[in-house]
Amino acid sequence: MGTPARDSYDVVIVGGAIMGSAVAWFLTDLGFDGRILVVDRDMSFEKTATATSTSCIRQQFSTELNVRISQFGAEFVTHLREYMGGDARVPQLGIRNFGYLYLADSDTFADDLRARAAVQQAAGAATRLLSRDQIARLYPFYALDDIVLGSINTRDEGYFDSMAVFEWLRRQAQERGVEYAEAEVIGIEVAGARVQSVALGDGTRIACGQVINAAGPRAGHVARMAGIDLPVEPRKRYSWVFKAEQPLDRDLPLTIDPSGLHVRENGGGTYQAGGHFGDDPAVAFDDFEMDHGLWETEVWPILAARIPQFEAIRLTHSWVGHYEMNTFDHNAVLGPHPDLVNCLFINGFSGHGLQQAPAMGRGLAEWICHGGYQSLDLTEFHFDRLLSGAPKVEKAVI
Repeated sequence: MGTPARDSYDVVIVGGAIMGSAVAWFLTDLGFDGRILVVDRDMSFEKTATATSTSCIRQQFSTELNVRISQFGAEFVTHLREYMGGDARVPQLGIRNFGYLYLADSDTFADDLRARAAVQQAAGAATRLLSRDQIARLYPFYALDDIVLGSINTRDEGYFDSMAVFEWLRRQAQERGVEYAEAEVIGIEVAGARVQSVALGDGTRIACGQVINAAGPRAGHVARMAGIDLPVEPRKRYSWVFKAEQPLDRDLPLTIDPSGLHVRENGGGTYQAGGHFGDDPAVAFDDFEMDHGLWETEVWPILAARIPQFEAIRLTHSWVGHYEMNTFDHNAVLGPHPDLVNCLFINGFSGHGLQQAPAMGRGLAEWICHGGYQSLDLTEFHFDRLLSGAPKVEKAVI
């Protein structure tokens, strides 16, 4: 994983976390016969959005395509070994289907949940709308005086071992000949309508047939090296794990409180909460500083108000991760640039990247190998919409 072995590759992928590794793996799975290099500035991946996420999957999106993308994600996760050729080393994974429970405290939000549920159900998702009384019967630990409607799906929706998926995408890609190198890309050389090479921090220049921006929260920074304005920036997201003195008597769905805080089952009497509060500014790529005051002033009071049993809890640990927020429409940017045609994107997932990695990695690999999408048509995520001012808004961003 040191210096690249060659000075020229058919595909250079900038960013080796789950998106970059998904593209690399699917390229090998589709029989791509060119040389592939994955470059990442930190091969421990410990600060990536992949490693700091909540590791869950859902189908409760506001657009049909995002529902179908997540459905393939669930299929890929639960059949990982089969997708990887029956390799006995690959674990048999499942999804802990506690579901996501959206709670609406206004008629406006309730109407929005109804509209989303119609989209999800039409795409085959098992979304159910719940009245306040129905929520109380299923989950009697909530305080619900302010709630008018809920939305939940407990099929293919919940926790999965995202790091195992990432590890095997990366490991098998390497075993199939993909080269990984720890280096920082500091420049992208453009001539005419094509990217010619990428420059690494040690002065090495790597010629490339195609370059893929899979740089996560750093995607906007990498795009600017090629003279491209990509509206993707790092946004802080906080996570807290806590232990309850009296654990709940059943699994806690990943509950999206109207305040914006979310909390889910973690196992063994522990739970994980996450979110952000107040302004949501762009931050530096290396800003992972925790605001320790948030637990006392914001998080614990909200938890105890929604689930009174959580009045007696103890914080065990916390961390900060980054969303790669697409400020244009909170949706992915995928595929080629309209002018710089050998510059491709897989960016801007705005918090739902892990679950979308299989479908998006497959889609971009199909585009490279076949010149078009063979499975899901992902054209609506192309860069062109940014230039035409035609957003494809995803409302269900947590």
